[in-house]
Amino acid sequence: MTLLQAIVLGIVQGLTEFIPVSSTAHLVFAARLVSLYAGADKTLQAQQTTATIAVIQLGTLLAVLIYFAVDIINILRAFISDHLALLRRKNHPGPMKLSHDAWLGWLVIIGSVPVAVVGLLFKKQIEGTFTKNLWVIATMMIVVAVLLAFAELVGKRVRDMQQLGIRDALAVGSAQCLALIPGSSRSGSTIMAGLFAGETRETAARFSFLLSIPAIAASGLLELKEAIHKVPHNSYPPLVVATIVSGIVGYASIWFLLRYLRTHTTGVFIIYRMIVGGLILLALSVGYISGNI
Repeated sequence: MTLLQAIVLGIVQGLTEFIPVSSTAHLVFAARLVSLYAGADKTLQAQQTTATIAVIQLGTLLAVLIYFAVDIINILRAFISDHLALLRRKNHPGPMKLSHDAWLGWLVIIGSVPVAVVGLLFKKQIEGTFTKNLWVIATMMIVVAVLLAFAELVGKRVRDMQQLGIRDALAVGSAQCLALIPGSSRSGSTIMAGLFAGETRETAARFSFLLSIPAIAASGLLELKEAIHKVPHNSYPPLVVATIVSGIVGYASIWFLLRYLRTHTTGVFIIYRMIVGGLILLALSVGYISGNI
């Protein structure tokens, strides 16, 4: 990996991780355009690309942690203090409810279980060539665009962060599994599920970002070990640069999307997904590009 390739991939990751247009789809395409790890065996190239993408995502993880630092601290503090209080009161009569922040901590935990289970079960397939196939990527870009459009039409959009419950955690957490298929988009799939559950657009996005923390951290740290063994040693410094760039751009993307969704629909992203997915399928159909990495 060269420094230029690293900067390109970092910018693409930062722009697309939180915008519902599929970061993996854009990164796979960007990796092709810059000929990332060209010359390697196809299977090894797919594994190197997967490891690189996962590590670069750690930059956007840092962006989420910084942007939501106050929320995360409040959740952790409330989670610990409320459960300690429950333990102290277990022999005393009278109900005690968890605070909103402590409850939100449980919702993030519950919502993270589905993707953890599915991700571990299908780890080999996720790292393989199937998830770099442009036929799969283009199809899922269109499928999720259609589902997101339907969610916009039928979603009531009345529930805020204070009203989130187990139904939201299970719905959004299950939808996050869809993001394991490239082209789906983690944010696109989870925002879609949030809208179906009746959340406002901003609430769906905020919960999506909070729920992304365990998933991105787990995948990034797991693949970090793979990257150490599979990525060429001379690619380590550019990989660090790509991660830093993705974090800076990712922070700006979070800021933009949360403000945008307060007054706008996801329509522009739906149209973008349909156009890009359609163009990729057209290019594949006429043989202009190949489906495999």
